[in-house]
Amino acid sequence: MATSESLGIEKKKLKKPPLQLHYLGDRILRQPAKRVAKVDDNVRQVVRQMLQTMYSADGIGLAAPQVGINKQILVIDIHLDDPDVPPLVMINPVIKEVSEDLELSQEGCLSIPGVFLEVRRPAMVEVAYKDEWGRPQTLVAGGLLARAIQHEIDHLMGVMFVDRVENQALLRHELKEHGFANSTVRSIAA
Repeated sequence: MATSESLGIEKKKLKKPPLQLHYLGDRILRQPAKRVAKVDDNVRQVVRQMLQTMYSADGIGLAAPQVGINKQILVIDIHLDDPDVPPLVMINPVIKEVSEDLELSQEGCLSIPGVFLEVRRPAMVEVAYKDEWGRPQTLVAGGLLARAIQHEIDHLMGVMFVDRVENQALLRHELKEHGFANSTVRSIAA
């Protein structure tokens, strides 16, 4: 298993992260990301920069479109305080199976700062992907990791968590409160 040391990234904030976050309303966030044809040093460099940007913004997940890169790459680290647990890097991730059990839990997003709302998602997920070395992997995840994976894969399809919020009145209030237009939401909530 590749560790974060193999990518040479420390879990720390940088004064000037290498990539710039895009926010709700930016067109790049609504475009389906392109598959990565070849996992090479350029892709690993993007992964490093994404990790540095995510750690600098106190995030636990980041998808490439959030930093203006239209590729199917995402990084997740739900163990920010543990330097021994490497971040998860997923390239071209595909959800293979989800549980019938659904969980309602609060989500936030680095592309919608300050907004935290409840979203209903499958409790467990099985995902196939390539790691940062191009090796095929399969992962079955539950809890926060399952939620983070689904949230980030949504980004790769141009879907934002606010699109899945069921409480529309609270959603409108929170968006307005934080300076986002309700018209930027593309509701797909059940």
